[in-house]
Amino acid sequence: MSEGLRETVAVVVVTHNRADLLVGMLDGLAAQTRRPDAVVVVDNASTDRTGEVLAARTDLPLQVITQDNLGGAGGFHRGVRAAYDAGWDRVWLMDDDVVPAPDCLEVMMGVDADCLIAVREDRSGALVEKAAVDFDLRNPLAIRPKRATVDSTYADRASMPELVEVQNVAFEGFMVRRDVVTEIGLPDPAFFIFFDDAEYAVRARRAGRRIWAVRDAVLVRQLEFNQQHDLAGWKGFYMYRNLFVVHLRHGENPLVRLKPWLIALVVVLLSPVRGGRAEARNVIRAMASARGMRRLTDSARPPR
Repeated sequence: MSEGLRETVAVVVVTHNRADLLVGMLDGLAAQTRRPDAVVVVDNASTDRTGEVLAARTDLPLQVITQDNLGGAGGFHRGVRAAYDAGWDRVWLMDDDVVPAPDCLEVMMGVDADCLIAVREDRSGALVEKAAVDFDLRNPLAIRPKRATVDSTYADRASMPELVEVQNVAFEGFMVRRDVVTEIGLPDPAFFIFFDDAEYAVRARRAGRRIWAVRDAVLVRQLEFNQQHDLAGWKGFYMYRNLFVVHLRHGENPLVRLKPWLIALVVVLLSPVRGGRAEARNVIRAMASARGMRRLTDSARPPR
């Protein structure tokens, strides 16, 4: 028996006002051929019927944590901490809008590696795995660090090798061993949404941990990807700020660490013809906030 098959595993799910999607995801966990040892659901102050859905799930080893809406980052921080404190060997992070294939967890537990991701597809079976195979924090001219993804590199799942090394992750099927958390810490709750997962992957790789996408671990997204966020709206602030934080913390040379300032300047200068005042205000606020986030938040540091 492989080491992974002897290990224990807790699933951490973060949810907010998506009870119907949560039902499908929990059904998927209940149908696993290798059942999880614990399912930690962090409810970010849902006001729909999420509480009723969770109360009815006597078929799963459920632990429910209810908190204020601290975003996906705050939810994963709290959930991973709870799983770590409970002593589980691995933690599998999951969003509420995906459904794992019945053998997904069994396949992943059979891979002896510290950091893994399940490979996402949409409901039609098309490959939609956006994890980066090239996440560039060296080139100051690379506006977006994500240069190539699994689904831009491979036409479909069948054309992938069994394991594909990736350089960033989504907290949507990411699995991490306990000793990685001991070494690098927890997801940073200060991100609120966006880039908390990418930043965590950078920390893991800087600590010498390789991250592998497992071809045969199938995770099905129930919603289409929306990569085009309103940069003038409230999400735009977090998109800009957290992208800047990743560069300020982990840029591999001074020019890359200066890139956020250049991006902010360009956005402001172009605002009369592109983006408008609201986006300009967002990027100025984002740059000011990012400067105060150069260091990892204290609560995300390695557990003591």
